[in-house]
Amino acid sequence: MPLADARAILPELETAAHDPAADLRALSALAAWCGRFTPWVAPDRSACDGGGAAGLLLDVTGCAHLFGGEAALLGALVEGLERQGFAARAALAGTPGLAWAVARFAPPGGAGPDTEGGTAGRVVAPDAARATLAELPVAALRLTPGQVELLERLGLRRVGDLYDLPAGSLARRFGPMVAHRLAQALGRVKEAISPLTPVPPFVERLALPEPSDAPEAIVLGLETLILALCRRLEERGRGARRLVFTLYRADGSLGHLKLGTSRPSREPQHLQRLFAQRLEQVDPGFGVEVMTLAATAAEPLTALQSVLPCAAAVSAREAATPASPAFAAEAGPARALAAPPPRKAPPEALPAEALGEVVDRLVNRLGATGVTRREPRESHIPERAAAAVAPMEAAAAASAAAWQRPQRPRPLRLLPRAQPIEAMALLPDHPPARFRWRRLLHRVAAAEGPERLSPEWWHAEPVKAAEPQRDYFRVEDDDGRRYWVYRAEGRWYLHGLFA
Repeated sequence: MPLADARAILPELETAAHDPAADLRALSALAAWCGRFTPWVAPDRSACDGGGAAGLLLDVTGCAHLFGGEAALLGALVEGLERQGFAARAALAGTPGLAWAVARFAPPGGAGPDTEGGTAGRVVAPDAARATLAELPVAALRLTPGQVELLERLGLRRVGDLYDLPAGSLARRFGPMVAHRLAQALGRVKEAISPLTPVPPFVERLALPEPSDAPEAIVLGLETLILALCRRLEERGRGARRLVFTLYRADGSLGHLKLGTSRPSREPQHLQRLFAQRLEQVDPGFGVEVMTLAATAAEPLTALQSVLPCAAAVSAREAATPASPAFAAEAGPARALAAPPPRKAPPEALPAEALGEVVDRLVNRLGATGVTRREPRESHIPERAAAAVAPMEAAAAASAAAWQRPQRPRPLRLLPRAQPIEAMALLPDHPPARFRWRRLLHRVAAAEGPERLSPEWWHAEPVKAAEPQRDYFRVEDDDGRRYWVYRAEGRWYLHGLFA
């Protein structure tokens, strides 16, 4: 009724603005909480009763035995929702359509000879599905109000009144949706439940006898879950790449702890060490009732390689390449730089398994973007000659072959973006005699160059126009520090620092 009429009848009526977005967020939070019963949970957006009630759809296939049977599972679900302040009715049946119909339209009270449960939940036996659905109103088929009104006007008030009507006749008179919904409810047409979040391929669950906030209980539960998950991964020949540890608290809230591995792993000790470093970040709240550990990403775990091909090949090439000789003294009045000392033999490469564990521990401490590996790219522009990739990511064949020592030495540290400097050269084509960087004046004692780098010709004209030609110089100041500077369009920039 209109709000004015309602307040005339009940002056103390309390009202609140309708917020559909907040309703959806609350419903999604409830769906996440229902993950303690099954990972296959979806919000129900097909509410057609007009009462504003929200719904959840759960596929509990294979989960009932974990709770002592279907009736016990349904009772635990309704009891948990009531503890959070929600009035709930639930039903468990062989199809989503029948469960939806019974939960919303079945009369409260006794469950009948072919069902179990009470006023808040009913379990429909498979052989009683047709008879149970027949007694419900046609609105239980998730039809629109217009379709329900038309059916009732023609005297078809119960679902059982539609059983004897041909499907073709129903489609011609009322549209295809009526026959389709009836077939879904009876299981003649399969109906899929789209979960709120992707269902992980491997998940283990542990229910505590009573809510506990003791750190020892959480640690022991996590170790139990890790051992069970690793056994399942070993049976399938897989290794975990991403793991999610979830705590279902007694107040209905959830706590998550996520981590990843650089390579597929199913070593319990290694995974326990990774979780132990961050376990204090999880708040048990008023107590944890259920814990789950899911491998959201798993890959085949094949035989391990003894060394990393990319690192070994790079080290071998660097060791075999002689040091570059000093360039001719074309730097004007400054003297030429001395040749760098010969490189030492590279250390022996770590086994991939040991290196993977080290990388995992570093990533766990510094974050996913805090540990990277440089991989070459086919470009002679310094800032595009290498890209940051995952540390244990397999190098492409073309990229591995591109790791060649450049003709001219490159700085150990390349600035993310070249910084402008104030420089003075004796002649236009000469290196700078002195330059100012970060308010400090540097006098150049030695220099080499120029090394000219032109724009990449295969790019479009606007791109080439935005990348002027650069003339690079290696310079050394009076204090022995070496810099990589270049001149472009009459201006000077500092791009790198040598060791």
